[in-house]
Amino acid sequence: MGDPTPNPHATNAKTNSKRKILFFAAGTGLVLFAGILFFQTFNAKDGAAGEEKQAGKVRLSGSQPTLRSQPVAKVGSVVITEDELARECVALYGPEVLENVVNRAIIQQACQKAGVAVEQAEVHSEVEKIAKRFNLDTKTWYDMLQAERKMNPNQYRRNVIWPMLALRKLAGQQTNLTKDQVQKAFIRDYGPRVKARMIMLDNLHRAQKTWDDVKRTPAEFERVARDYSIEPNSRALGGAIQPIPQYSDNESLWKAAFKLKEGEVSGIIQIGPSRYAILLCEGRTEPVVTDLSQVQNQLVEQLTEEQTQEAVARVFAKLKEETRVDNYITNTTTGGVSQTSGTNFSKGRVKQAIPNPTQGLSPSGR
Repeated sequence: MGDPTPNPHATNAKTNSKRKILFFAAGTGLVLFAGILFFQTFNAKDGAAGEEKQAGKVRLSGSQPTLRSQPVAKVGSVVITEDELARECVALYGPEVLENVVNRAIIQQACQKAGVAVEQAEVHSEVEKIAKRFNLDTKTWYDMLQAERKMNPNQYRRNVIWPMLALRKLAGQQTNLTKDQVQKAFIRDYGPRVKARMIMLDNLHRAQKTWDDVKRTPAEFERVARDYSIEPNSRALGGAIQPIPQYSDNESLWKAAFKLKEGEVSGIIQIGPSRYAILLCEGRTEPVVTDLSQVQNQLVEQLTEEQTQEAVARVFAKLKEETRVDNYITNTTTGGVSQTSGTNFSKGRVKQAIPNPTQGLSPSGR
């Protein structure tokens, strides 16, 4: 892959590309799992003997520690103890927190079995790298996390960065990027897009009736969208949606969109279970970047990160399938089924459990 050719006219496009990379990458942040922000400990070494002995330990069996019945509050003559507080916490948050600790234990056992270790220096280095990509120093990055995520630096390093790095090591190098994938990503991110309005319906019979109406009178499309579309955001805008890129996630939608001419109404497009869309084409956007070489490096980085994310997610999904978990709070048993090498995990299923750790943060607005 060659170096990008400098072009002042592509500045905005490169900025957009960088933001996309940050969304997908953020220091490989997409490998986190739902609720992982609440994990209690981590396995990184930091040179402090006490912390090194305690970090990342999860009690899986054997005797449980006895809670100290120390007072935590006093209301008049009534003393509230740690035992009482713990019982209330378990009753309110037990299932959720336990699931997080179980996930933690699954990762930890896999690391021990594979001989994988994440050093404290690696954790700090990853934080610095993430902050640098947002053009921030680590202190400012931590301040933003505290303000927008209510998470202090220790929590971030323990509960986000360490699991992320551990899972990446467990996944190993499982990326295989092709020129065709880079080309398609370039068209997706920088190519022309279809400007359109959309009516979404959840019933094929209603979709057919609506299509008959707008096909007969396309000028009424905006009004019909306001009256009948079930998608609240676009409905309020008369069906207006973001321009549709080629090779985007919903193949049925973009393929139908790119067949349309300006002013033309599409057929009924099934875009999901009980989800039907009708499009009105309003033209196409003009691409800002027309030369792949100008943004090739950014695209390669972005796509590599996407593949890494998916590989990591597959590894974790497989670990959960193979590890038996007896949950005595919910009285359920999961996992314990050995996977064959040919087992597939759907991309959609995996991604549901992987939120972006920088989602909701706004460094660009600083």
